[in-house]
Amino acid sequence: MFEHGETVSRVESCSVGVARRVAAMLDLDPGDIVEGSPLPRGWHFVLLGADTRRSALRSDGFPGLGVPMPDLGLPRLVLGGRKVSYLKGIAIGSSVMRTSCIQSVSHKTTAAGPMAIATILHELRILPELELAVAETQTYLLLPAREGAAVEDDGTPAASVSDDWSRTVVPDEVLLFQYSALGFNSHKIHLDKTYARETEGYPDLVVNGGLATLLLTEFMRTELGVAPTLLKARHVAPLFCGRPMTLAARQEGETWRVKAYNDKGQLAIDTEVDTR
Repeated sequence: MFEHGETVSRVESCSVGVARRVAAMLDLDPGDIVEGSPLPRGWHFVLLGADTRRSALRSDGFPGLGVPMPDLGLPRLVLGGRKVSYLKGIAIGSSVMRTSCIQSVSHKTTAAGPMAIATILHELRILPELELAVAETQTYLLLPAREGAAVEDDGTPAASVSDDWSRTVVPDEVLLFQYSALGFNSHKIHLDKTYARETEGYPDLVVNGGLATLLLTEFMRTELGVAPTLLKARHVAPLFCGRPMTLAARQEGETWRVKAYNDKGQLAIDTEVDTR
């Protein structure tokens, strides 16, 4: 039974084995991951995985990522944005106390029908001192059922993307599966192509919002040498499996603007990154 404001707490292990699997997923050498080294920023998603019982899953398979997510008669759920504060490093091999709660659920009526906005707060504290290491707020949109078949590509040529730094990646089905497995995320739009097309009306599997954000933070870490202290991501449009996504970045004083564009050159994620 969902209770508004309920807080779920549990101890999570930032184990060497789990960190090595993240490295393998990102095509990095797992042998470089050793106990005591800092967990790269962005990799903490493995500590936020849900353990929701199958009988408690939403109809779309979404587990709630640590807290029970209400249905509210709105069967579709998409990520609207996230805000992540990195306050202290987490050592690989350490244990953390994770607390998660739904901060708020608000309702709106739009031209497309009713919708709800749910905000989830996750905090990771290092044991045994319980120092706050990461605070992440995720905003989800709960939407009514979509009618009609999947929208196919209309053949519109892709717009060019240019910025100070850029890189193109192609998230495939294996990457979506591995990310979903590491986070124990069973949302069907990432795993079941028939469901994504026929029920949700997408042309293909949807790239996890968290995976897209991870690819952005890895782009910053490995190619720009940027370690965020605060990250604010706004998800504008979905990204689809097997289609190129372009990561682009530029520095604005002491902050960075990092964006992800879809295969048509349209903005999908707008991220503001502070390194101070």
